[in-house]
Amino acid sequence: MANYFSIFLVVISLVTGLVWLGYKLFYAPKKTESQSKEQYKVFYEETMPSGVDFCKQMFPIFFGVMVFRSFIYEPFQIPSGSMFPTLLVGDFLLVEKFAYSLKDPVVRSELIDTGEVERGDVIVFKYPDDERIDYIKRVVGLPGETIFYRRKQIFIKPKCIDQSPCPGEMPVSLKSIGRGNVEEHGENWPMFTEVLGEVEHSILKNPRRLEPTGMYVVPEGHYFVMGDNRDNSQDSRAWGYVPEENIVGKAVFIWMSFEFEREQDDFLPTFIPTGVRFERIGVIN
Repeated sequence: MANYFSIFLVVISLVTGLVWLGYKLFYAPKKTESQSKEQYKVFYEETMPSGVDFCKQMFPIFFGVMVFRSFIYEPFQIPSGSMFPTLLVGDFLLVEKFAYSLKDPVVRSELIDTGEVERGDVIVFKYPDDERIDYIKRVVGLPGETIFYRRKQIFIKPKCIDQSPCPGEMPVSLKSIGRGNVEEHGENWPMFTEVLGEVEHSILKNPRRLEPTGMYVVPEGHYFVMGDNRDNSQDSRAWGYVPEENIVGKAVFIWMSFEFEREQDDFLPTFIPTGVRFERIGVIN
């Protein structure tokens, strides 16, 4: 759906721009020697057809939205709890589109490389099994690395460089910080702080769910991602790796957060917010 909207913005910007430009070049009345600039401007605007005038007024708006959304920031909404406690259902995010590369808004081919994906980044990407769907997860493994998941803890073996000793696996730093609460963190489960790269963030674990041991070798040009709600997340442990070309951008800021907690007998629709969580507005860790 998001890609369809991008295509719509490109098409509507192109149509309105061409209509306005075509009229100005080929059909607009020409300025006569007897007319001053002010007189010609009034005459030009009074004789302009309403459809052309609409295109003239709307082209800068459509074009500006297209540029902002395609190359700078794009808004996203969190629909599920797979990123608790970092992100809650009802959080509205800004995703930085230029964090890693600039892509054309139609076929999403890379135009300019602007940065590297780093461990710990929260990224939005096209789900590899159905690219019509946007997913959001945290980057755990980089290309060429081997990721181990044992006893609900991550171990990382760095990429082995030719003609040098291969480093062994290293555990990701993990520290208990008590239990979460349903209202703030989504679940009343044990919470931990985890350090991935230079990012320290919180995760939830379900002690009643047993996680099988897994080993994952990340292919070149791909990334291993996981949700912060470790035992309630469909991520790379289930469906594999994220190709670099599927990455939409880096989630950087919560610009609004709504609550949607309604009783079953409430007469208002469930999509109408019940409150605003102003305290959640800010930078994402």
